[in-house]
Amino acid sequence: MSPLAAEAKPTLAVVGATGAVGSVMLDLLTTRPDVWGEIRLVASPRSTGRRLSVRHTEVEVQALAPEVFAGVDVAMFDVPDEVSAQWAPVAASYGAVVVDNSGAFRMDDDVPLVVPEVNPEAARHRPRGIISNPNCTTLTLVVALGALHRRFGLESLVVASYQAASGAGQAGIDTLYDQTAKVAGARDVGVRPGDLRRVVGDDLGPFPAPLALNVVPWAGSLKEAGWSSEELKVRNESRKILGLPDLRVSATCVRVPVVTTHSLVVHAVFSRPVPAIEAQAVLRGAPGVVLLDDPKAGEFPTPADAVGTDPTWVGRVRQSLDDPRALELFLCGDNLRKGAALNTAQIAELVAAELTAG
Repeated sequence: MSPLAAEAKPTLAVVGATGAVGSVMLDLLTTRPDVWGEIRLVASPRSTGRRLSVRHTEVEVQALAPEVFAGVDVAMFDVPDEVSAQWAPVAASYGAVVVDNSGAFRMDDDVPLVVPEVNPEAARHRPRGIISNPNCTTLTLVVALGALHRRFGLESLVVASYQAASGAGQAGIDTLYDQTAKVAGARDVGVRPGDLRRVVGDDLGPFPAPLALNVVPWAGSLKEAGWSSEELKVRNESRKILGLPDLRVSATCVRVPVVTTHSLVVHAVFSRPVPAIEAQAVLRGAPGVVLLDDPKAGEFPTPADAVGTDPTWVGRVRQSLDDPRALELFLCGDNLRKGAALNTAQIAELVAAELTAG
């Protein structure tokens, strides 16, 4: 795509503007620096004609169709994989640079997978006109681990995620609230086998077991050898973003009764000894990271404190007792903000700056 005229601002399309992530995106577009000219809001035909506020202006939602991409410079997609797979190439064929939040293109060799704090340069090489946004769990992880890798040389990761209900969409949120209402005030629930299932009933929503008063060691779909799709995303996407195709990664993904904000416990091994104080210094200066690490004062990240904020929050930084090259960390990140909308917006802003630079 040719650079824009110096006085012009690029035209942006937001595809999936009426969804949960889309609503966060509209808030970000309103509160972040104004780098856009026209903003078009696009959704499925059933949302056509709705008016949504963006940058303090009411904008009418248009139905997803090829012609909505005419004259669009950047298109941000937050729609299911199958919708992105069909429509992102259409937008690109109209000359738009697509920033896609789905999993449709993440592992394609000719589609960059970008986290602006870690590998912003990758956004410039986009043979198909598409840039992918990583999975929300991976994003929370790599913002912090990318900074540590640059200093100490990452060799392996063991990760346990504690993923919020909102990672399963609005159905996940609704299910958690509904189940919580059923068990509220029942002091005898959860003390005998089967009593939680009896109270919650058969409507488990998108989860294979009750989530209220429980944890569920499963997120995603079943893949080969008992691994889940979420676990493989953490492995494969981390390798691609960090440029470490042989990085050893093992992940176990767990759903927890939290509405929004994913947490992770990380065991990271590096190429040389890493004293905790050195790691803390790196994290303290890393873009997109907030270090909150004073266990003596009871200060460390929790999902309830990190929700609605942009950074990856890091605490409980410890040098391993058994390996001086290993660190133990606890991370929190809002899966609807940095984990989806914010990273997409940041990638789009990189493209906007590139288009207006020339």
